[in-house]
Amino acid sequence: MKTLVHTLDNPPASAPVDTPALWREFAPTLPADAVLWSDIVPGGCHGARLLRRGTSLRMVALDASANFSFVLYAAVDLLERYNMPDTLKAQHTAHLTRGHVLMSDMGRAMASITEDTLGWHDPLGALLDEALLAAKYPAQRYATHRNDMARAGREGLQVELAKFGLAPRDLIAPVNAFSKVQVDLEGRFQFAERHAKPGSTLELRCEMDLLLAYSSAPHALDPAPVYTPGRIGLAAWHSGTAPAEDFCRSFRPENARALHNTELLFA
Repeated sequence: MKTLVHTLDNPPASAPVDTPALWREFAPTLPADAVLWSDIVPGGCHGARLLRRGTSLRMVALDASANFSFVLYAAVDLLERYNMPDTLKAQHTAHLTRGHVLMSDMGRAMASITEDTLGWHDPLGALLDEALLAAKYPAQRYATHRNDMARAGREGLQVELAKFGLAPRDLIAPVNAFSKVQVDLEGRFQFAERHAKPGSTLELRCEMDLLLAYSSAPHALDPAPVYTPGRIGLAAWHSGTAPAEDFCRSFRPENARALHNTELLFA
Protein backbone atom coordinates (compact mmCIF):
# COMPACT_ATOMS: atom_id res chain seq x y z
CA MET A 1 0.00 0.00 0.00
CA LYS A 2 1.30 3.43 -0.88
CA THR A 3 2.30 5.89 1.81
CA LEU A 4 -0.56 8.22 2.71
CA VAL A 5 0.40 11.88 2.47
CA HIS A 6 -2.09 14.59 3.43
CA THR A 7 -1.93 18.13 2.13
CA LEU A 8 -5.08 19.68 3.56
CA ASP A 9 -6.26 23.11 2.48
CA ASN A 10 -8.34 25.35 4.68
CA PRO A 11 -12.04 24.52 4.35
CA PRO A 12 -14.09 26.88 2.15
CA ALA A 13 -16.53 29.37 3.67
CA SER A 14 -19.39 27.31 2.30
CA ALA A 15 -18.26 24.29 4.34
CA PRO A 16 -16.50 25.67 7.42
CA VAL A 17 -16.16 22.36 9.25
CA ASP A 18 -12.82 20.77 8.38
CA THR A 19 -13.65 17.09 7.77
CA PRO A 20 -11.23 15.75 5.16
CA ALA A 21 -12.39 12.64 3.34
CA LEU A 22 -9.48 10.48 4.50
CA TRP A 23 -11.56 7.36 3.88
CA ARG A 24 -11.06 7.79 0.13
CA GLU A 25 -7.40 6.84 0.59
CA PHE A 26 -7.91 3.50 2.39
CA ALA A 27 -11.62 2.63 1.96
CA PRO A 28 -12.65 4.07 -1.43
CA THR A 29 -15.47 1.55 -1.92
CA LEU A 30 -17.62 2.97 0.87
CA PRO A 31 -20.80 4.77 -0.23
CA ALA A 32 -19.87 8.45 -0.25
CA ASP A 33 -23.33 9.65 0.75
CA ALA A 34 -23.35 7.43 3.86
CA VAL A 35 -19.88 8.13 5.32
CA LEU A 36 -20.07 9.95 8.66
CA TRP A 37 -16.38 10.49 9.48
CA SER A 38 -12.93 9.05 8.87
CA ASP A 39 -9.54 9.22 10.52
CA ILE A 40 -6.01 7.86 10.33
CA VAL A 41 -4.75 6.83 13.76
CA PRO A 42 -0.94 7.02 14.09
CA GLY A 43 0.81 4.03 15.63
CA GLY A 44 0.85 4.10 19.41
CA CYS A 45 -2.02 6.56 19.80
CA HIS A 46 -5.40 6.22 21.51
CA GLY A 47 -8.87 7.72 21.26
CA ALA A 48 -12.59 7.16 21.76
CA ARG A 49 -15.74 7.51 19.67
CA LEU A 50 -19.48 7.39 20.29
CA LEU A 51 -21.16 5.26 17.62
CA ARG A 52 -24.88 5.03 16.96
CA ARG A 53 -26.85 1.82 16.39
CA GLY A 54 -26.88 1.12 12.67
CA THR A 55 -23.41 2.60 12.14
CA SER A 56 -20.61 0.44 10.76
CA LEU A 57 -16.92 1.02 11.38
CA ARG A 58 -14.28 -0.08 8.87
CA MET A 59 -10.80 -0.60 10.37
CA VAL A 60 -7.88 -0.92 7.96
CA ALA A 61 -4.31 -1.87 8.86
CA LEU A 62 -2.14 0.62 6.98
CA ASP A 63 1.15 -0.98 8.07
CA ALA A 64 2.26 -4.57 8.57
CA SER A 65 2.99 -3.97 12.26
CA ALA A 66 -0.51 -2.73 13.07
CA ASN A 67 -2.47 -3.74 16.17
CA PHE A 68 -5.76 -2.12 17.13
CA SER A 69 -7.00 -2.81 20.66
CA PHE A 70 -10.58 -1.72 21.34
CA VAL A 71 -13.21 -2.05 24.06
CA LEU A 72 -16.97 -1.52 23.88
CA TYR A 73 -19.47 -0.06 26.37
CA ALA A 74 -23.21 0.57 25.97
CA ALA A 75 -23.51 4.34 25.58
CA VAL A 76 -26.82 4.55 27.46
CA ASP A 77 -25.51 2.54 30.41
CA LEU A 78 -21.75 2.21 30.72
CA LEU A 79 -22.19 -0.61 33.24
CA GLU A 80 -23.06 -2.84 30.29
CA ARG A 81 -19.94 -3.70 28.36
CA TYR A 82 -18.31 -6.25 26.05
CA ASN A 83 -17.78 -9.59 27.77
CA MET A 84 -14.96 -11.65 26.33
CA PRO A 85 -15.73 -14.98 28.14
CA ASP A 86 -19.41 -14.96 27.19
CA THR A 87 -18.63 -13.99 23.59
CA LEU A 88 -16.14 -16.81 23.11
CA LYS A 89 -17.95 -19.61 24.90
CA ALA A 90 -21.31 -18.80 23.25
CA GLN A 91 -19.73 -19.08 19.82
CA HIS A 92 -17.30 -21.92 20.61
CA THR A 93 -14.26 -19.97 19.45
CA ALA A 94 -10.90 -18.62 20.62
CA HIS A 95 -10.57 -16.04 17.86
CA LEU A 96 -12.83 -13.55 16.10
CA THR A 97 -13.72 -13.20 12.42
CA ARG A 98 -16.67 -12.54 10.10
CA GLY A 99 -19.95 -13.86 11.49
CA HIS A 100 -19.01 -13.46 15.13
CA VAL A 101 -21.01 -11.18 17.43
CA LEU A 102 -19.46 -9.25 20.31
CA MET A 103 -21.77 -9.85 23.26
CA SER A 104 -22.28 -7.91 26.46
CA ASP A 105 -22.48 -9.21 30.01
CA MET A 106 -26.28 -8.85 29.65
CA GLY A 107 -26.52 -11.41 26.84
CA ARG A 108 -27.03 -8.77 24.17
CA ALA A 109 -25.28 -8.22 20.86
CA MET A 110 -23.21 -5.04 21.00
CA ALA A 111 -21.59 -5.30 17.58
CA SER A 112 -21.24 -7.79 14.73
CA ILE A 113 -18.25 -8.52 12.53
CA THR A 114 -19.68 -8.19 9.04
CA GLU A 115 -16.49 -8.22 6.95
CA ASP A 116 -12.96 -9.53 7.54
CA THR A 117 -10.16 -10.02 5.04
CA LEU A 118 -7.70 -11.44 7.59
CA GLY A 119 -9.60 -14.29 9.24
CA TRP A 120 -8.24 -14.09 12.79
CA HIS A 121 -8.34 -11.36 15.43
CA ASP A 122 -7.17 -11.89 18.98
CA PRO A 123 -9.54 -11.63 21.98
CA LEU A 124 -7.16 -13.20 24.53
CA GLY A 125 -3.82 -11.38 24.52
CA ALA A 126 -4.67 -8.46 26.86
CA LEU A 127 -2.82 -5.13 26.69
CA LEU A 128 0.69 -3.72 26.70
CA ASP A 129 1.12 -1.79 29.97
CA GLU A 130 3.72 0.76 31.10
CA ALA A 131 5.81 -1.79 33.00
CA LEU A 132 6.07 -4.13 30.02
CA LEU A 133 6.65 -1.19 27.69
CA ALA A 134 9.65 -0.09 29.76
CA ALA A 135 11.01 -3.63 29.93
CA LYS A 136 10.69 -4.37 26.19
CA TYR A 137 11.64 -1.15 24.44
CA PRO A 138 14.27 1.62 24.71
CA ALA A 139 12.87 4.75 26.31
CA GLN A 140 10.99 7.01 23.88
CA ARG A 141 9.67 9.88 26.00
CA TYR A 142 7.86 12.99 24.84
CA ALA A 143 10.79 15.21 25.86
CA THR A 144 13.02 13.54 23.28
CA HIS A 145 10.66 11.99 20.72
CA ARG A 146 7.63 14.30 20.78
CA ASN A 147 4.74 12.64 18.90
CA ASP A 148 6.89 9.54 18.31
CA MET A 149 6.99 8.82 22.04
CA ALA A 150 6.23 5.25 23.11
CA ARG A 151 2.78 4.75 24.60
CA ALA A 152 1.25 1.72 26.30
CA GLY A 153 -2.16 0.39 25.31
CA ARG A 154 -3.49 -0.18 28.82
CA GLU A 155 -2.78 3.30 30.13
CA GLY A 156 -3.97 4.84 26.86
CA LEU A 157 -7.36 3.16 27.18
CA GLN A 158 -7.60 4.24 30.80
CA VAL A 159 -7.08 7.85 29.72
CA GLU A 160 -9.91 7.57 27.20
CA LEU A 161 -12.30 5.88 29.61
CA ALA A 162 -11.65 8.54 32.25
CA LYS A 163 -13.13 11.12 29.87
CA PHE A 164 -16.47 9.32 30.31
CA GLY A 165 -16.26 8.93 34.08
CA LEU A 166 -14.91 5.37 34.07
CA ALA A 167 -12.13 4.25 36.42
CA PRO A 168 -9.20 1.86 35.84
CA ARG A 169 -11.28 -0.96 37.32
CA ASP A 170 -13.76 -0.49 34.44
CA LEU A 171 -11.18 -1.47 31.83
CA ILE A 172 -12.17 -4.80 30.29
CA ALA A 173 -10.40 -7.37 28.13
CA PRO A 174 -10.03 -5.88 24.64
CA VAL A 175 -10.29 -7.18 21.12
CA ASN A 176 -6.84 -6.97 19.52
CA ALA A 177 -7.72 -6.49 15.87
CA PHE A 178 -5.11 -7.50 13.27
CA SER A 179 -3.19 -9.66 15.78
CA LYS A 180 -3.17 -13.45 16.06
CA VAL A 181 -2.44 -15.45 19.22
CA GLN A 182 -2.59 -19.24 19.32
CA VAL A 183 -2.15 -21.67 22.21
CA ASP A 184 0.48 -24.41 21.94
CA LEU A 185 0.30 -27.93 23.37
CA GLU A 186 1.75 -26.68 26.66
CA GLY A 187 -0.98 -24.05 27.04
CA ARG A 188 1.31 -21.13 26.22
CA PHE A 189 0.30 -18.19 24.05
CA GLN A 190 2.13 -17.95 20.73
CA PHE A 191 2.12 -14.63 18.89
CA ALA A 192 1.98 -14.87 15.09
CA GLU A 193 4.46 -12.39 13.66
CA ARG A 194 3.67 -10.57 10.39
CA HIS A 195 0.05 -11.67 10.62
CA ALA A 196 -1.55 -8.45 9.41
CA LYS A 197 -0.81 -7.12 5.93
CA PRO A 198 -1.19 -3.52 4.77
CA GLY A 199 -4.79 -3.26 3.63
CA SER A 200 -6.16 -5.93 5.99
CA THR A 201 -9.71 -4.92 6.82
CA LEU A 202 -12.19 -5.56 9.63
CA GLU A 203 -15.73 -4.18 9.72
CA LEU A 204 -17.88 -3.83 12.79
CA ARG A 205 -21.61 -3.07 12.72
CA CYS A 206 -22.97 -1.42 15.87
CA GLU A 207 -26.08 -3.16 17.18
CA MET A 208 -26.61 -0.58 19.94
CA ASP A 209 -25.34 2.89 20.74
CA LEU A 210 -21.72 2.35 21.76
CA LEU A 211 -18.73 3.96 23.36
CA LEU A 212 -15.66 2.58 21.59
CA ALA A 213 -12.23 3.29 23.12
CA TYR A 214 -9.13 2.23 21.23
CA SER A 215 -5.35 2.10 21.19
CA SER A 216 -2.95 1.44 18.32
CA ALA A 217 -0.05 0.52 20.64
CA PRO A 218 1.75 -2.79 19.94
CA HIS A 219 0.28 -6.08 21.11
CA ALA A 220 1.57 -7.13 24.53
CA LEU A 221 3.02 -10.36 23.11
CA ASP A 222 4.64 -8.83 20.02
CA PRO A 223 8.34 -9.86 20.24
CA ALA A 224 9.59 -7.02 18.01
CA PRO A 225 12.59 -5.37 19.74
CA VAL A 226 11.80 -1.93 18.30
CA TYR A 227 8.72 0.16 19.08
CA THR A 228 7.19 0.62 15.62
CA PRO A 229 3.39 0.34 15.91
CA GLY A 230 1.43 0.61 12.68
CA ARG A 231 -1.20 3.10 11.59
CA ILE A 232 -4.92 2.34 11.40
CA GLY A 233 -7.49 3.81 9.06
CA LEU A 234 -10.99 4.29 10.48
CA ALA A 235 -14.17 5.11 8.58
CA ALA A 236 -17.71 5.13 9.94
CA TRP A 237 -20.81 5.10 7.79
CA HIS A 238 -24.54 4.57 8.15
CA SER A 239 -25.11 0.95 7.17
CA GLY A 240 -28.40 0.20 8.88
CA THR A 241 -29.15 -2.53 11.39
CA ALA A 242 -28.99 -6.31 10.94
CA PRO A 243 -31.56 -7.58 8.42
CA ALA A 244 -33.56 -10.74 8.97
CA GLU A 245 -31.29 -12.72 6.62
CA ASP A 246 -28.10 -11.34 8.13
CA PHE A 247 -25.02 -13.60 7.94
CA CYS A 248 -24.05 -12.91 11.57
CA ARG A 249 -27.58 -13.67 12.75
CA SER A 250 -27.54 -17.10 11.14
CA PHE A 251 -23.89 -17.88 11.98
CA ARG A 252 -24.91 -19.49 15.27
CA PRO A 253 -28.22 -19.79 17.19
CA GLU A 254 -26.62 -17.90 20.09
CA ASN A 255 -26.00 -14.95 17.78
CA ALA A 256 -29.64 -14.79 16.75
CA ARG A 257 -30.64 -14.82 20.40
CA ALA A 258 -28.18 -12.07 21.31
CA LEU A 259 -29.36 -9.89 18.40
CA HIS A 260 -32.98 -10.46 19.40
CA ASN A 261 -32.21 -9.43 22.97
CA THR A 262 -30.72 -6.18 21.66
CA GLU A 263 -33.61 -5.52 19.30
CA LEU A 264 -36.03 -5.73 22.24
CA LEU A 265 -34.41 -2.56 23.59
CA PHE A 266 -35.34 -0.69 20.42
CA ALA A 267 -38.74 -2.19 19.73
